Amino acid sequence: MHTTDAIGSAARRPSDLLDSHAPDAVPGVRIHCGVDVVDVGDVREALERFGDRYRCRIFTDREIADACAPVRDVEARSLAARFAAKEAFMKALQARDPVPRWREIDVRRSDDGSCSLHLHGRALEAARAAGVRALTVSLTHEGDAAVAFVVALA
Repeated sequence: MHTTDAIGSAARRPSDLLDSHAPDAVPGVRIHCGVDVVDVGDVREALERFGDRYRCRIFTDREIADACAPVRDVEARSLAARFAAKEAFMKALQARDPVPRWREIDVRRSDDGSCSLHLHGRALEAARAAGVRALTVSLTHEGDAAVAFVVALA
């Protein structure tokens, strides 16, 4: 009996489909993922202690504007989620040598509330070196936790 998985390739043994280390789980597609959790209190403390030095070292002008826009609730929550996205991106790509700079990973918020990653410099080089064809990011924050999940298709 042959079945088809969600993307149309012939199904393999169930153990193959569940093995996160099976390089051919989906022929021709590599999936990289990364997740990160940031304590909003840590970001709030850094904002209070270092102010613009912290903001400008880690975040792009657009990220700062998005986090401080009148429709956003608390700046620390928004920036913590963006920081988590940057960390999750680096985990997904295992980005090293050279490590991307924080501001080379730009988290942009769309009018519909969804976010996307825009890469520059070393971050873009790392994505190209990994053969990344598409990136997606999901952000959330609740109470004192901000979480981001990044998936890269290569």
